[in-house]
Amino acid sequence: MMSRRKFIKGSAILGASVAAPSFIFGQSGMYSNRRNRQIHRILDADATMVGTLPVMRAFAGNHTDYVSPFVFFDEFGPVDLKPGSTALKVPAHPHAGVIPTTYFLSGSGHHKDSLDYDFQIQTGEYMMFNSGRGAIHMEESGEQLKKEGGKIHGFQIWLNIPSAHKHDAPSTTVYNDANMPAIVHKDYTGRVVLGDLMGYKSTVKTYTPAFYYYLKLNKQARLDIAVNPDHNAFIYLVNGKLEVEGQNIIKPNQLVLYKRGADNINIYSEEGAELFLLGGQPLNEVVYSYGPFVMNTEAQIIQCINDYNAGKMGNPDVVNR
Repeated sequence: MMSRRKFIKGSAILGASVAAPSFIFGQSGMYSNRRNRQIHRILDADATMVGTLPVMRAFAGNHTDYVSPFVFFDEFGPVDLKPGSTALKVPAHPHAGVIPTTYFLSGSGHHKDSLDYDFQIQTGEYMMFNSGRGAIHMEESGEQLKKEGGKIHGFQIWLNIPSAHKHDAPSTTVYNDANMPAIVHKDYTGRVVLGDLMGYKSTVKTYTPAFYYYLKLNKQARLDIAVNPDHNAFIYLVNGKLEVEGQNIIKPNQLVLYKRGADNINIYSEEGAELFLLGGQPLNEVVYSYGPFVMNTEAQIIQCINDYNAGKMGNPDVVNR
């Protein structure tokens, strides 16, 4: 049974963006000038463990004014697994009011939920578990990874659901490269998981505008990315070193939170870098979070706990089988 504990009240949010290059050709062939964003803070992710898997937690319910519509960001691994071992093992648990998403850079995962979905998530695929009014799922290493061993490295990032849709029916969807175009350029590569970047447009749908870009910069690569000045944006560095806005050098497992108000993000890497750039339209709503539940009032959280205890979200024993 889940018990009532202290609730964490998050702050309201104000912004998100669609992206394109910082310099855009108009029909006249002229460039439009853009203004670089200012950095709010640069933070170190916190090291933790999920089971036996090392995790770097960039944020979890905090910094809402700068990361909304996202509310949670974990990097798990990279870890080399021996055949027969299971590093990723999260037993059945509930969610409500939030969309946990999973993206693997290496390895694979197994997802099973109370909606009767049971499937493997492969490298480069993107899984969205829209918990809506409440559902249960479990996650673990993929079958091939458990059998043969290999590297596991991925990201679980939660996308908040607007209040008008928190009580929608839950759903689960997996997307692949047919939905998420690869970015190919002589100075950088990547993938558009959500949003629109330099003409590469994801077909993955979200309730409100959001973007999620995975980028790899070659040595001495510079990139300007246009963002809506009213939207949030943040960077998480996976590998390498990255110069942001021409003055700050960040290292792996650091998070860059940007102020709103300007429409360009400028990044440069002397030695090469691997990163995620995310953001979206802020929901501008009060956030109450309690573990896996992300709602707008304390009463809604209590209802989630009661619904789970009453079996309305599903049976965890069935999901764990």
